[in-house]
Amino acid sequence: MNIIVVGGGGREHAICWKLAQSSLVDKIFVVPGNGGTACENKCENVDPKQCSYIKNGENPYVAIAKHENCRMAVIGPEDPLAEGIADVFWDADIPCVGAKKAAAQLEASKDLSKNFMKKYGVACAASETFVSKDAACEYIKKHGAPVVVKADGLAAGKGVVVAATVEEALDAVKDLMESGRVGDAGKKLVIEDYLEGVEISILAAVSVTPEFAVSGNAVIKSFLPARDHKRLNDGAKGPNTGGMGAVSPLDDVTPKIMEQFNKDILEPTLNGLIKEKFDYRGFIFFGVMITKNGPKLLEYNVRLGDPETQAVLPLMDFDFTSMCTAILNGSLKDFEFKWKKGYQVAPVVVSGGYPGAYKKGCEITFNEEILTSSEAKIFVAGAVSGRRGGDMLTSGGRVLASSAFGKTFKEAWAKAYQGVSAVKFDGAFYRKDIGLPGAAESGKL
Repeated sequence: MNIIVVGGGGREHAICWKLAQSSLVDKIFVVPGNGGTACENKCENVDPKQCSYIKNGENPYVAIAKHENCRMAVIGPEDPLAEGIADVFWDADIPCVGAKKAAAQLEASKDLSKNFMKKYGVACAASETFVSKDAACEYIKKHGAPVVVKADGLAAGKGVVVAATVEEALDAVKDLMESGRVGDAGKKLVIEDYLEGVEISILAAVSVTPEFAVSGNAVIKSFLPARDHKRLNDGAKGPNTGGMGAVSPLDDVTPKIMEQFNKDILEPTLNGLIKEKFDYRGFIFFGVMITKNGPKLLEYNVRLGDPETQAVLPLMDFDFTSMCTAILNGSLKDFEFKWKKGYQVAPVVVSGGYPGAYKKGCEITFNEEILTSSEAKIFVAGAVSGRRGGDMLTSGGRVLASSAFGKTFKEAWAKAYQGVSAVKFDGAFYRKDIGLPGAAESGKL
């Protein structure tokens, strides 16, 4: 079977790597892919601009999938999902692992998402929505701080401000609504109560359609919990980023917490997807705060998280491609998840200056002897193939992740950072405490 994967980040590299392990897969066409997928087993990057067979007005993804005889599509990023790429694939008779457009609005609109949570009793923070800057500011002055100010639309992780004071909250409203920094995403704001606790990420597979609901096969099945480290510097200091590294599983997430999560968040979410008659065959990301009153949902993402994917997928002791097939055909309910007994640690190496301005085009070198000894897997994100074919050049802020397994956390951590030591490029920067106590933001001001 040939598969098309849409996306070009570290998450997509991990997805392609895991898909390629299956005997069911012959070839994976990655659009556009990156320097890592270009070198990955069974993978081929495709640049739509170089495809002469794509006709004017034709969807390039569908054209590539048909040309390469792809029998499945897997969507990585949120933007194409929000724009309806899954609907387009299904209309072309190409089964697609990814939420259709209506369901994808759970991530694309914070307001819609919060209304969904309230409607179906999902445990979450109280919130209000505003389209007027003056009304939002007046609410903050009366409500007080701390609060969380969120741009309604997709903002590439740059639309959320945790404001410790009223002044910070007012500044956030003005910045998001007036500066144009997040574009149209900031025209509407959601202001929600601040939750104190410890944040975790729970990724899951979703197989929901009206037909599956009638037959009793609609289901959400969660993966192992993970933790992202969003702050740039050690000790959870510095500005927010797209993620400086992840670890899975989590010793502080007890069976009781997972039971509460299932009862108060996952099950009401599944009920809501069914009641709304969504066609949602793909993945979901639950951003969760573990508070003194139990787990509370912070947000939905309608795809796998990045960099959590680079820590969770390597722990899967089952065929990822077969799971994707089960998502599509309604058999996920009976599909068995098996997990490796151990830990995965995945620190991210970024370009100097990130998350601000950074230089591109720096040559990346790998010490193959150290890398092999570490047993770490390098998942490439912001890097492209160089002119000599075998080398790579930086092209983004988050350049790559070094993901390693260990039977103990200590072993996984040591291997992951040995892998990091094998990577060199001008300005390379990384945190040295991923997964260690105090490394993740605690949700306590």
